[in-house]
Amino acid sequence: MVERELIYSCTLEGIAVQLFDAMGIARDDKGRRTDWVMRGFRQFDAPVSLVLTYDKYLEPAAISQFDLGALAHAIVLAAWERGLVCVINGQGIMQSSVVREHACIPDDQNIMICIAMGYPDEDFVANSVKSVREDSKNFVTYVGFDEQVP
Repeated sequence: MVERELIYSCTLEGIAVQLFDAMGIARDDKGRRTDWVMRGFRQFDAPVSLVLTYDKYLEPAAISQFDLGALAHAIVLAAWERGLVCVINGQGIMQSSVVREHACIPDDQNIMICIAMGYPDEDFVANSVKSVREDSKNFVTYVGFDEQVP
């Protein structure tokens, strides 16, 4: 495994451990772990789910994907400013045929990502988890600066 892949894998695993610990879900509790995964497929039961798509004729779509990433970021920041919370959720596209059917997305569109949106539930323990992230010095290289950016 490439070092970057290991960092990414460990970060995802660490976040899962933090969430499950906070919610009291044991490693061997398949029922509650499955329920958490299914909750992700249901967009965490948020009242709003945005599905970001782009036209298939734009393939290869690197710039479209970049633009949708910027749009997703802007949506999340605007929502936060208005007291809403969001989860940019890749699980929403793992079953893209289901999403396509229920959201009436035409076949000429590629589904890029989903954003779950709603008001925060302060009592839901998973919302209190602050994920531990890898220090960017371990995977970012700065070129062209007189001194390395912290």
